[in-house]
Amino acid sequence: MNASTAKEPGKPPMRGNLTEGPILRTLMLFSVPALMSNILQSLNGTINSIWVGRLIGEEALAATANANILMFLVSSAAFGFGMAGTVKIGQRYGARDIDGARRTFGTVVGFCGLLMTAIAVFGYFAAPYLLTALGTPGAAYPLALIYLRLIFVSMPFMMVSIILTMGLRGTGDARTPLIFMLVTVLLDAVFNPLLIAGVGPLPALGIAGSAIATIIASTLSFIGMVFYVYAKDLPLRLRQAELRYLRPAREELKYIISKGLPMGAQMLVMSASGIIVVGLVNREGLLMTAAYGAAMQLFTYIQMPAMAVGGAVSAMAAQYIGARKWHALDHVTRAGVLINFAMTGLITLALLAFDRPVLALFLGGDSPAVPLARHIQLLAGWNFIFFGVTMVYSATMRAGGAVMVPLLIIAISLYPVRLGFYFLTYQWLGSDAIWWSFPVSAFSALAMAWYFYFHTPWRDRAIAETAREAEEQAHTDGYPAGRFKPDM
Repeated sequence: MNASTAKEPGKPPMRGNLTEGPILRTLMLFSVPALMSNILQSLNGTINSIWVGRLIGEEALAATANANILMFLVSSAAFGFGMAGTVKIGQRYGARDIDGARRTFGTVVGFCGLLMTAIAVFGYFAAPYLLTALGTPGAAYPLALIYLRLIFVSMPFMMVSIILTMGLRGTGDARTPLIFMLVTVLLDAVFNPLLIAGVGPLPALGIAGSAIATIIASTLSFIGMVFYVYAKDLPLRLRQAELRYLRPAREELKYIISKGLPMGAQMLVMSASGIIVVGLVNREGLLMTAAYGAAMQLFTYIQMPAMAVGGAVSAMAAQYIGARKWHALDHVTRAGVLINFAMTGLITLALLAFDRPVLALFLGGDSPAVPLARHIQLLAGWNFIFFGVTMVYSATMRAGGAVMVPLLIIAISLYPVRLGFYFLTYQWLGSDAIWWSFPVSAFSALAMAWYFYFHTPWRDRAIAETAREAEEQAHTDGYPAGRFKPDM
């Protein structure tokens, strides 16, 4: 069945409309820029780490690693709210309720801006205690404190930039975020060595220079993106009376918080599980820890298609839900599964085939950790194919407002299943119990996601919820229920 439907008479075509045209092709074209943005973001972190490690030293590299862990943990809630906003923006954009999409965007920006300002103030003064609780090594502590406090100060501004990026994707625009992610990476790569070492009239700021370089690059890129949004008159731009949407509205905020908290909790659950696994690996000795650290560098790139396709499916499914094209949701999900298999499968095969020279970049060609890292790759690397399919099922359900199900799936697969498998088989498998726990956990998550997707009433609840919102909005605006609301 062709999931696209005829355009309404008299309605002009909308840019970023993901509900028209062949689903597989549309999703692919939407996913690729998102994947490229993720790759650029990871490359940016890698490049910054190289500059810090080469120009300052290992203590500074350890300092940035400790600071970044804390930053991710404290900002997880705000990311969850941003993802909830993206879903609602996508739903309203699919319903051609542009004004409603702007209301949601304004509420997310205003609320997350206030939240991150409070977190920034708290984080600045609590940074010493947070680093102590994390067990930051003494030599790295003063450097980590400088870096962490600077990043905390910049968090409100950087989070608004992330929210804008998420919102644009909700309107089907993955190209604009890609353009300005490239700008950020280029600026950051240039400013980092200049401000760390001091070139010409620029002072040598050390690790503070790395943080300031990131802040400058992000700020300039964000300003450029805002100008671009207004110059191109993109859907989420707020003008004149629309600026009042930046004051969080109660009904909008209720949705953002109720859906965003479980999404943020999902990120916390995943990151906490990662920390536990590192602790288990550390018990196997320094060589195994080094091997796992190198393998994790490759895992970062293997899982990127799953993250990109999952985000794309969520935005696309949200638009279909907003357009009430319920019959097409399974087509979107199926297309996401196929694209994930293709992208993740190809990257996995490529890295398994050429893992030795890639791992040697991190460990050195003669390191005894290289064969250990290759063994880890062989046992655990392919689990991300399962993980990607789970992300697709979860993304479609999340687009329909079913946010507790993905959280439950992740929590069960990462804790009772993964840790249970490890403790039950360690005496038999040794350290391999860690690596086999990855595919076992991923397969269990896939089985649960498949069951919840096909055998629970999440779709009925989503239909009822969107119908109720449409009735309420029609009553408020004076339009007959079921009619698309025009751009205001």
